[in-house]
Amino acid sequence: MSILSKHKILETNATLLLIASLLVVTVGGIVELVPLFFMESTIEKVKGVRPYTPLEMAGRNIYIREGCYTCHSQMIRPLRDEVERYGNYSLAAESMYDHPFQWGSKRTGPDLARVGGRYSDEWHVNHMTDPRSVVPVSIMPAYAFLSDTVLDGAMSGAVLKTNAMVGVPYSPEMIEAATADFKAQADPDADTDGLMERYGENVNVRNFDGRPELTEMDALVAYLQVLGTMVDFSTFEPAASR
Repeated sequence: MSILSKHKILETNATLLLIASLLVVTVGGIVELVPLFFMESTIEKVKGVRPYTPLEMAGRNIYIREGCYTCHSQMIRPLRDEVERYGNYSLAAESMYDHPFQWGSKRTGPDLARVGGRYSDEWHVNHMTDPRSVVPVSIMPAYAFLSDTVLDGAMSGAVLKTNAMVGVPYSPEMIEAATADFKAQADPDADTDGLMERYGENVNVRNFDGRPELTEMDALVAYLQVLGTMVDFSTFEPAASR
């Protein structure tokens, strides 16, 4: 009996087709889900990767809210042209605290996995306010309203606590100090010793949008400026090559 004949039996028998379909879906689901229970053992720990600060997390949530991921990916593939344009290929560990991750599947605009530090805060503010002022051919809509929306960080603790529930290592101290850390990161005159102690010395601390109020623009720029900057690739050595 040929393979096509056997397939015809499957297609003409509704019960058998249903059983076979359920079997295929079950096996596929197991293959995709089981590895997730062993994430800690499958993701290589990389020095420098840390949870987002409260201000960066707020910026990330704004990034998701505005649908930035629909036009910008955050995953550099290990292909020569991508590495030469964007930088070192993305590591799994760099997204281990992202819920959900922002890998994306479309590049109407450039990949943003390593955009941190490539442009000044002023450039980002101008780009968000009037994209054509810095990129004449840009088709990105303007987000000037972000500079007019003031934030107080009151919900920062709840946001961190929620992320801690899904595995992000926010300590009770981080959650308790979330609102204070939120405000301190955007104030160059604030006492940032606690912020640095909790998140490391490489946290960007400054007035990101240049305005006296702490706004959504501050938060979004803080998030963009940290992307791709946590890992020092000049000293990074993949586990496979050790």
